[in-house]
Amino acid sequence: MTDSTSDGPGPDDATTNLLSDSGALQGVTAARGFRAAGVTAGLKTSGRPDVALVVNDGPSDAVAAVFTSNRAQAHPVIWSRQVVGDGVARAVLLNSGGANCFTGAFGFQTTHLTAEAVGDALGIGAGDVVVCSTGLIGVGDQTFRDGVLRGVTLAADALTDGGGPDAATAIMTTDTKPKQSVVTVDGWTVGGMAKGAGMLAPGLATMLVVITTDAALTSDELDQALRAATRVTFDRVDSDGCMSTNDTVVLMSSGASGTTPEVGDFQEALTAVCADLARQLQQDAEGAAHDIAIEVIGAVSEDDAVTVGRSVARNNLFKAAVFGNDPNWGRVLAAIGTTEAEFDPYAVDVSMNGIRVCHAGAPDQPSDSVDLTPRDTHVLIDLGVGPYAATILTNDLTHDYVHENSAYSS
Repeated sequence: MTDSTSDGPGPDDATTNLLSDSGALQGVTAARGFRAAGVTAGLKTSGRPDVALVVNDGPSDAVAAVFTSNRAQAHPVIWSRQVVGDGVARAVLLNSGGANCFTGAFGFQTTHLTAEAVGDALGIGAGDVVVCSTGLIGVGDQTFRDGVLRGVTLAADALTDGGGPDAATAIMTTDTKPKQSVVTVDGWTVGGMAKGAGMLAPGLATMLVVITTDAALTSDELDQALRAATRVTFDRVDSDGCMSTNDTVVLMSSGASGTTPEVGDFQEALTAVCADLARQLQQDAEGAAHDIAIEVIGAVSEDDAVTVGRSVARNNLFKAAVFGNDPNWGRVLAAIGTTEAEFDPYAVDVSMNGIRVCHAGAPDQPSDSVDLTPRDTHVLIDLGVGPYAATILTNDLTHDYVHENSAYSS
């Protein structure tokens, strides 16, 4: 999408109808040909579920994935990049309770052993097992390894074609609720689950996401659709400006519907699921009191629109002002002025929750006419120099966010 309609990670009306028709959510097991499980293996001190397994029973085993662009990458990311290189995967094993990042050679061996354990349990090769981990960086000792391997055995024994909700629960860390989404179109389905509440900033993907489909598509077609979908959804969630070392989005096709949709139709359904999950990530961000959509219009390019929106989303002064219900539009202009996007600062309009508070770089409607007490907050920035647009999703900066991240240790 390169025109003014590509305005961010929100589904359009048709897509919303598809999502609302999904009924009781099964997430990754809504599509035919998939089983999943979520179990408690003792990785979390809370005693909550912490290992999830998603298995593709075929007949197809096509896969595509995108990963964090952070140069500091966890061992599961390094392993899984190799796994999806041939476009084939049969299972995804995910653990919470430890990121297995910066844990040395022992940590990579743990990832390898995890994949081998899944392979042995399912009768498949370790090279067809994607591994994902989430939790505290630096956790990956023998106790962690024993817990993950114990979880593999428990999860393999608990697999069921209705296990999607359990899997979505097991991957939570500071999340307050599981995140799932389903779209069904003309006999084929796309379903997904996600986790993420902190370190929400883009790098091809945001946090851990597994998406399944029973549409019959090749790995190249999956890759094309996934990259297009994540570009306008997960890549535009920028809650706290912190990029994770473990971010992974995996898309698997079982082909069990026997239907091969047009790639464009599949991409639309996939984007709807990704957009829905992205909004759930935003709405569950750590300590947030406002969910802020920063819509930038009138840009000379989509990249400029994204750059401007992201500059505001990462501006702590702006985010603190929204937390205080203060429509301080001067902080918006100051933030976008730090970018190299093409615009005239004295020709920019800014609106907050429908009230234009700045026109042509000068005060417009009184700031006290803006109501920022609702959780949903909309900021519209009109650069006035072109036809392109984009929307970035972010949150305010709160006392609770600071407290939670100063105390977080598992």
